[in-house]
Amino acid sequence: MIEEYLMNLPLKFVNNTIEDYAMQVTYNPREGTGTVVYNMSIVRNEDLEYSISVFKDAYRAGICVSGLVRFFKSGEKLSGYCVPDGHTAIITMCSSTLDGILLRKGVPLNPIGGGVVEIERRIPRRFTHIIMYEYTTIDPLQVLISQEITSITDVMRKGSGNILANIRQCHMEAETLIGEVMDDLAGSSFSGILDVGLPNTPALGVKVDPQYMGIVAVGGTNPMAAIKEGGIHVTTQAIKGLMDVKTMTEILDY
Repeated sequence: MIEEYLMNLPLKFVNNTIEDYAMQVTYNPREGTGTVVYNMSIVRNEDLEYSISVFKDAYRAGICVSGLVRFFKSGEKLSGYCVPDGHTAIITMCSSTLDGILLRKGVPLNPIGGGVVEIERRIPRRFTHIIMYEYTTIDPLQVLISQEITSITDVMRKGSGNILANIRQCHMEAETLIGEVMDDLAGSSFSGILDVGLPNTPALGVKVDPQYMGIVAVGGTNPMAAIKEGGIHVTTQAIKGLMDVKTMTEILDY
């Protein structure tokens, strides 16, 4: 009976998952309160100090969604998941939080996809790879991390390379509201905006629907991809759940 039930469950594509979580986001960037979407990454305890140092460098380089972080030790539970022995869970803000912020402002939007963006002299140029959310049940950035096609460490050190990012499209009639959101984010704990496109114009090479404009944000898993580039084993689950932002701390405080 259980197997038959599972077989009849519909596939849930990533765009639906993002929309479900985004509608539950209550984060107020001006006040620094509310719930955000988070990613969870697991590293070995002996690699934690190195992982924190890489995260700090990534944050200073401006390729993080946020510097907010939370750690769960071995044996501690989070949303039904128990951190295994000898490991630490690193909780970071997911860029899907931005979709929730936009929705709360009344901006109609559609998540498009996640991919790899080429950075040249610290300026985002174009998407070189992208996976559309509506065609996958696995977060694209998780897939792309496993392909080892990022060079986030190069961006951190030299200003050029490939980082993870995602894009959503918002209706052009909400352009004023989008501007207000960008103002709200200035000086907040969310700092991951890469590009805001013009209406009816591709954003970093990705086409948008007529009467829409694209907004590109850095991937929340960039620090973890940089840690992986350093030869550290890390397992990441993107869009894992929701968390009160007040329970998180700035990475530079560690």
